[in-house]
Amino acid sequence: MDAPRTSPAEPTVGERLRRLRQERGLSLSALARSAGIGKATLSGLEHDTRNPTLETLYAIAGALGVPLTALLLEPGAPPHAAADVRGSAVSATLLEVFHEPGVTFELLLMRVRPGAVQTSPAHAPGVTEHVTVFRGVLRVGPVGQPATVGPGQHHSWRADVPHSYAAVGDEEVVSSLLIRSPRPAA
Repeated sequence: MDAPRTSPAEPTVGERLRRLRQERGLSLSALARSAGIGKATLSGLEHDTRNPTLETLYAIAGALGVPLTALLLEPGAPPHAAADVRGSAVSATLLEVFHEPGVTFELLLMRVRPGAVQTSPAHAPGVTEHVTVFRGVLRVGPVGQPATVGPGQHHSWRADVPHSYAAVGDEEVVSSLLIRSPRPAA
């Protein structure tokens, strides 16, 4: 979901999305096709008339070849300025963003609701995800090859393939999610 503006100068998710798309010379149709979402959905996001789901944001970020935070935050903005995002099973809160030469790390607090499966589209090439479960049992990883992870356990996978998240049982899963995204050479 989009956060309300804190000042008139603060760009929205839609404005950041439009800027990133235009910087890459992509038409609305081309980005929608590449991300696997409808052109009307993408247009609604760019004009801030639709609230994006986590799945949609990941699909767009992957198609643009940027980390999720490129859509959620302006460069240099503190992580707490990002709105929480929700998907069909996952709610995520951005805790921190770390930049190292050639790579961005995004640390999120992730909650996975029982009774639903969330499938995330493939991220950009080379992206990996690393989850540590604090409470509950999580089935997570590449579609068709998920791992079951319990409290105190960790699992990593290449996230440049479709992957899923599901709580096992009736308890909400609380975990951290670290997303490692290589940055293209300048």
